[in-house]
Amino acid sequence: MSDVKRNILITGATGQVGSAVIRALKGHDAINLIAAGRSQEKAATLGVAWRKLDYDDVSTMGPALQDIDSVFMVTDYTVGMLRQSKALINAAKRAGVRHIVHLGAPGDDDTNVDHWGWHQFIERYIEWSGFSFTHLRPEIFMQNLLGYGGAKPIKDGVIRHYVGDARICWVDIDDIAAVAAECLRDTSRHGGQTYRLGYDAKTYHEVATILSSATQQQFRYEARPAAEFLEKVLAAGADYAYMQCAHNNYHNYATGRIPGADYTFDNFETITGRKPARWEDFAARHKAEFHYE
Repeated sequence: MSDVKRNILITGATGQVGSAVIRALKGHDAINLIAAGRSQEKAATLGVAWRKLDYDDVSTMGPALQDIDSVFMVTDYTVGMLRQSKALINAAKRAGVRHIVHLGAPGDDDTNVDHWGWHQFIERYIEWSGFSFTHLRPEIFMQNLLGYGGAKPIKDGVIRHYVGDARICWVDIDDIAAVAAECLRDTSRHGGQTYRLGYDAKTYHEVATILSSATQQQFRYEARPAAEFLEKVLAAGADYAYMQCAHNNYHNYATGRIPGADYTFDNFETITGRKPARWEDFAARHKAEFHYE
């Protein structure tokens, strides 16, 4: 790799994944690390340079991408991600960005899950636009059980979710960040690659058992209907199109209609040089956060 410092822009920098990528990359001498987002105040705690980037304001994209070599690209969970992503990719092309690491969604190329497919359209647009690229397709975030969209999925030891008894694949966000950091740091090695990221397959019942052991408190899983999820998120003001897709996906998990839902992958150690987190590791590390009165 060249010793010349490269400018790397992290979009979604104040979110869970973006901030984890920044932590994973900080301290690398060959990198100038830049956080991108709407709020400089929120980004101040990250300890890196900041540029304003608003996915809904195209005028912010050109200045944010000036002199950037590589971009870590994360978009919102709305159908607007298609428009937002296209605009950012176009601006990146004009700015001379060379490599994009895109955070997508699970699934094979032939997935019939709507919003997973939307992410794959973005992947294809990145490729069509002529970038060097790495596509990341993470499975379900373990951190979702610590809180998701401002809501707590666990109350008094009861995990409530909408996928029935399905065994699904999980990944620790810190492991996603570790892979993303390697892909941004060494674009020649990881260029042209699609990495599916998921390393532990568990049902929610099994997760509850692991949490019980880690915390020495009783946890159990209560399967809820997917319709309840949709009603709650729409009442909270979430995007209808995206959340309708998520509702359908939960229903299909629960009824066994997601092929390969429990597939796991063996690429992590090759990419990062260490082993990925399993649920036992994650529960032990976060047991204080899972503890309830």
